[in-house]
Amino acid sequence: MLLDRTTRTKSWRRVAAAVAAAALGAGLLAGCGAGSADEGGKGGGAAASGAFPVTVEHAFGSTTVPKAPERVVTVGYTDDQDVLALGVKPVGMVDQYPNPGGKSPDVNTQWPWVKDKWGGARPEVIMNNGDSGPNYEKIAALRPDLIVAVYSEIDKDAYDKLSRIAPTVARTKAEKEPFSAPWQDNARHIAKALGKSGEGDKMIQGIQDKLAGVRKAHPEFARQKAVALSWYKDAVAPFTTKDVRGQLLKGMGFKGQEEIDKIAGGKFSVPLSPERMDLVDVDRVFVINDKADTDALKKSALFSNLKVAKDGKVSYLLDSEGPAVGAAMSQATLLSLPYAVDQLVKSAGRE
Repeated sequence: MLLDRTTRTKSWRRVAAAVAAAALGAGLLAGCGAGSADEGGKGGGAAASGAFPVTVEHAFGSTTVPKAPERVVTVGYTDDQDVLALGVKPVGMVDQYPNPGGKSPDVNTQWPWVKDKWGGARPEVIMNNGDSGPNYEKIAALRPDLIVAVYSEIDKDAYDKLSRIAPTVARTKAEKEPFSAPWQDNARHIAKALGKSGEGDKMIQGIQDKLAGVRKAHPEFARQKAVALSWYKDAVAPFTTKDVRGQLLKGMGFKGQEEIDKIAGGKFSVPLSPERMDLVDVDRVFVINDKADTDALKKSALFSNLKVAKDGKVSYLLDSEGPAVGAAMSQATLLSLPYAVDQLVKSAGRE
């Protein structure tokens, strides 16, 4: 899950302001003489194709990518997957889901929808989920020719720091709150930076066609209101209709619970007080948690006594464990969405 993001936006500002110019300079110098991150099969990938230079407008202005990037570092939580889908293996990425201690390779390169794409490549981790910001020196040492920070909460100070290392593309210009852009916009944004707009459009259309097929095959979804939620810090925390999980359910034909959006106040998720549990007592609920939290949720009388739970209309989806359907929903990328849609349809069909 990515619920910790809501508490980190201010931390980004603090860390960006605190990074000393000398430290950044040291990182840039290190980058000039660093060994290639793809030595020994650790990263790197095919260069992008297309007409260059390419100028991409984003939340902090515009960035010109002078040539087809070969060494891409992704600072957004899921940006690595859209880059990977378009044929480029990032040399650096965010460790979105904590890797179990002592386990190798990193779980984030082993999801069913990315494993074959990564092959033997092992990208460098430049930030862990929960960190207050990226490791600028580590990024510089990777000698990137493009930094992608689209599905990210970086602010202007952090963007400026990254831009001193390499051309950096931030979140879309239209995105008012981090993590609120439609998945299609994020994918198009990244594809343009890679010089692969045509290829990106085809992949987006393929997913939209798949969703249209679901709506046609399951017209009953249009008559049902659905909510995705997690059990987080001893509370039920539903995701808004603006969040990627809510977007996906609406794309499948379900109606959203927009009352949740109102109390979320622009955040992608909000923990509910006991008196507002009625907001998730809808026609269909999709729970995204691993086993321990799922078991805790099932023990909550407030949840188990809801009509939707008593009627057996709750789908319990493992997050990072097992088939990791929750992770596929949460990531909402060109690679994860086809897998997530197939699994959600199966889950919704089980009564």
